[in-house]
Amino acid sequence: MNTSRVLTSIAVMSATIMQVLDTTIINVALPNMAGELNATPDNITWVLTSYLIGSAIFMPLTGYLTDRIGQRRYLLISIAGFVLTSALCGMATSLAEIVAFRFLQGVFGASLVPLSQSVMLQIFPGEQRGKAMAIWAMGVMVAPVMGPTLGGWLTENVNWRWTFYINLPVGILAFLLAISHVPNTDVRERRMDWLGFGSLALAIAAAQLVLDRGNQDDWFSSSTLVMATVIATLSFLFFFIYSLTGKHHPLFDLRIFRDANFLVASLVMTAIGIGFFGGMVLQSLYLQNFLGYPTFEAGLYMAPRGVASFFVMMFVGKFSNRIPPRYFIFVGICASIAGNYMMTRFSSDISTSDLILPVILQGIGMGLVFVPVSTLAFTTLPKAIAGEAAGIYSLIRAISSAVGIAILSTYLSRSSQQHWASLRGYINPYNSELADYLHPLHLGILDEKGIAITARAVFHQAQNAAYIDSFWFATANFVLMLPLLLLIRTPKNGAPPPAPVVAD
Repeated sequence: MNTSRVLTSIAVMSATIMQVLDTTIINVALPNMAGELNATPDNITWVLTSYLIGSAIFMPLTGYLTDRIGQRRYLLISIAGFVLTSALCGMATSLAEIVAFRFLQGVFGASLVPLSQSVMLQIFPGEQRGKAMAIWAMGVMVAPVMGPTLGGWLTENVNWRWTFYINLPVGILAFLLAISHVPNTDVRERRMDWLGFGSLALAIAAAQLVLDRGNQDDWFSSSTLVMATVIATLSFLFFFIYSLTGKHHPLFDLRIFRDANFLVASLVMTAIGIGFFGGMVLQSLYLQNFLGYPTFEAGLYMAPRGVASFFVMMFVGKFSNRIPPRYFIFVGICASIAGNYMMTRFSSDISTSDLILPVILQGIGMGLVFVPVSTLAFTTLPKAIAGEAAGIYSLIRAISSAVGIAILSTYLSRSSQQHWASLRGYINPYNSELADYLHPLHLGILDEKGIAITARAVFHQAQNAAYIDSFWFATANFVLMLPLLLLIRTPKNGAPPPAPVVAD
């Protein structure tokens, strides 16, 4: 690999890691943040929501803005804006300030992942696209796994503000390298589809609000979320109909989805949202809320997932030209099924080895699936629309992760309520087993302390059963991903690839 390619890779991957890391690094700092900013536990979550909404709204504009101002200039503006808003977030003195700065941080950070993917595809020749996507995937997948560990350490040993300030040196390095090494693209005249952008932005913002706040606000029990759902649905419908039938240049060309590989990769990425991203959040909750592990220690237990993914992605990048992607994906899904199945055997007296092995298997599965799927998405697309396609693909990845987290969080909550309702039926004065349980404590069934101990034990059992159900749900999701492999189309040796989709 020549020096210029190395420095370009460092530039764009530094920016990517900085942006992706920011989606999880502050999660563990929210309680400390709420205390210093005089915010309630409910309100402080807007620090997360505002960032996700800003990022999701502007991500589809990657292709348009790249055409209008050039790839390098747009990347530099995005990095500089992200660094500046990170500093402002660290200096915030009120909830309103940090929510506003986080929204702007999301706006500037929206393009960093798709731009980095587009640049990596450009600087590597076609036969090395697997290696390029392996390098890119290391940042996209490993960074959010390591985020809680780093965030917990910074919050406990320094201050929560350093979860933002840590972006400054990384961002400055990325900016300086990008100035001289990231290739530019020709500026093209392109009219802005303001109506399409407005409808899509409204749909994404409303949908993200529903997904992020749904479980907390009991979904459709909230009139606000009902209204947001209606707005999101109508806006999405209008955008698709308008983009396909309107006599104008659309915000992005939906004919990209005519490419079979891009469509299959998008479907697999959507399914990944539940199994990988939702499952990762579920495991974090299990370690902290159920087993009672401190934040930093829980992060250390999850770190092997990132380490395993890192090394597997290196392996996939090296052999991607020799092994068809569907084989990697199949083995990766099987490893993920095994890891999730092992979690269905969890209990409150679980050992350290029982905790770590499933995490490692999930990391292996993540590395084997994510890189080939990302490579597959761009196999038959021309470089001319790489930026636009990367923006769409990143948007799908972001929305699918939000959907996966929302689905599994809701499933966990509903399952816990069902098990609680079922188990509390056994709590009655005529249950001899309950009397035997309380007798060594010299308590009766009707004693106030006995009732409290019994209720706590039932709640604990209901939570454990709910987590097991949720792990089964994630396992089933991976099993259902297997039929999608039949839709993958790879050219035979010596045969030309399918004709690429060309945007007007």
